[in-house]
Amino acid sequence: MSEAVETIEGWYALHDFRTIDWSRWRQWSASDRASALRSLSSTISEWESVQAKEDGSFGVYQIVGHKADFLFLNLRPDTGQLMEVEWKLNQLPLGDVLQRPSSYYSVVELSKYLAQGDTNPDTNPFLRRRLFPILPKTQYVCFYPMTKRRQGTDNWYTLSRDQRRQLMKDHGIIGHKYHDQVTQIITGSQGLDDWEWGVTLYADDPLLFKKLIYEMRFDEASAKYAEFGPFMVGIRRDVSELARLLDIRE
Repeated sequence: MSEAVETIEGWYALHDFRTIDWSRWRQWSASDRASALRSLSSTISEWESVQAKEDGSFGVYQIVGHKADFLFLNLRPDTGQLMEVEWKLNQLPLGDVLQRPSSYYSVVELSKYLAQGDTNPDTNPFLRRRLFPILPKTQYVCFYPMTKRRQGTDNWYTLSRDQRRQLMKDHGIIGHKYHDQVTQIITGSQGLDDWEWGVTLYADDPLLFKKLIYEMRFDEASAKYAEFGPFMVGIRRDVSELARLLDIRE
């Protein structure tokens, strides 16, 4: 059997995609809508406090296209805390009009293919930043799930460890070309969700997502062994922008 590679895990992640039931939202009175937005603002303030203490991180994004309206992305030290975030959002007044087309549960992961030297995040500051990241405040986000192919002779899991290491090294060379423009956070989800990894990219220009992913399509690790799920692209929003987006003129 091919040898499995060890991984190092950090914070748990929930990509929580939501759509607004606009017909129901319009039926609410202006005062009820204002009260709901205040509750959401208070919740986001709590998330900001958690992030300030470096006990987790968060981002709120407006999603382009029909797949969702918003992404509420939270990172926490354990699944229990992550579930509390999820349930509190559901219990907000706004939760009555927030429908969920999809979500993705995973954990920040770093493969020991690429980890070098000290692999203890308590003593390695670089490793700690990778495993317990504060989400970048770039303007745009791109998320997609992926799985390594297991089809006939194109089976990632029958390759030797050295073969996989070399393929991932070559794959990383392409990504490194964009390292000063695109930030990448990899989360593992084997046994946690339907795909094997989630990839979240951050940049100030969405065209960079297209260029990076297109170039990587020609890399053997992607061209031969990768299968991709739906892509979601969004723009970061703060509380005031959320209030503007949800404002309905009578």
